[in-house]
Amino acid sequence: MSILPQIKIPATYMRGGTSKGVFFSLKDLPASAQMPGPARDNLLLRVMGSPDPYGKQIDGMGAATSSTSKTVILSKSEQADHDVDYLFGQVSIDKPFVDWSGNCGNLTAAVGAFAISNGLVDPSRVPENGTAIVRIWQVNIQKTIIAHVQMTDGAVQETGDFELDGVTFPAAEVQVEFMDPADGEGAMFPTGNLVDDLVVPGVGTLKVTLINAGIPTIFVEAQALGYSGTELQDDINSDVKALATFESIRAHGAVKMGLISHISEASTRQHTPKVAFVAQPSDYVSSSGKSVTTNDVDLLVRALSMGKLHHAMMGTAAVAIGAAAAVTGTLVNQAAGGGERTAVRFGHPSGTLRVGAEAKLESGQWQVKKAVMSRSARVLMEGWIRVPSDSF
Repeated sequence: MSILPQIKIPATYMRGGTSKGVFFSLKDLPASAQMPGPARDNLLLRVMGSPDPYGKQIDGMGAATSSTSKTVILSKSEQADHDVDYLFGQVSIDKPFVDWSGNCGNLTAAVGAFAISNGLVDPSRVPENGTAIVRIWQVNIQKTIIAHVQMTDGAVQETGDFELDGVTFPAAEVQVEFMDPADGEGAMFPTGNLVDDLVVPGVGTLKVTLINAGIPTIFVEAQALGYSGTELQDDINSDVKALATFESIRAHGAVKMGLISHISEASTRQHTPKVAFVAQPSDYVSSSGKSVTTNDVDLLVRALSMGKLHHAMMGTAAVAIGAAAAVTGTLVNQAAGGGERTAVRFGHPSGTLRVGAEAKLESGQWQVKKAVMSRSARVLMEGWIRVPSDSF
């Protein structure tokens, strides 16, 4: 038996928002992984320690949650008037699968910092002090994102006093603008309706809002599923039947949204669509022990990612929440009290989050020109990732 050595690849381990992942410059990847295909997927799977039948990702950089099994590949942008091309890969924990079907809004907050620090942004566009405006082309969804990155003495400023529920320590604020976040190839509401009836065998007929803004998302009323909207992770993730119900809703909703042609295809598209349930404000205690009252929020939202209830809120799902809240008549808007609004603060398992969005009806179609939220980001470690040379 021949013993093959490990290879090492330059990489940075970063937190962005309430997620963390391994960031690569495209040029640093092995040649076979610099293009889409099995070699790239196999490399990223091995980096994260997947697939792991134990579900722990012990032999890799993943931390056995959807929020921490993430990879990012960045390069100088090939698009006019953009600085960096951003490709996101959601790595399955227990299956040999990398999902490229959507973006990660949380890790988006770290893209600008990485791009500046790794020379992917023209130095003439980066101030010595102040705010750098990084123009990001999100490759997965073919959209523009603008990141506002604080600079101090020529370096990215990562420390600060901005607090983000779901993240233990404060850091520098990164404002992120998701430009024209609705699906560029179809309607923001793919069925043409603000509220649809979704038939889910074994569950019944549910009222849902199906939206493609930020990320394809299925919104359902918490009460229709027997929930209050104040649930924390263990309330859902310890309930096998509940998780199966949400996956069935996700699969049938994906068909109705036109994302897949049959529910059997949902297993090959784990990252999208998301499922979220909404409710009117109610007092609860967050996962950190922080009290959230009805005065703190406009509505409550709980969302599932990769088959589990998220510990906070996915950034892209927050965009969907903001966009749906801005359109009078959606389930999200109704839960927030109805009427016109340009921003919404919602409660999630870790606390609260504010997202702004303005919607307009143009030529019979709803449009959102921009959704805005604040996150933070920080380098956790940088150096080299090591993987066995026969793993890709």
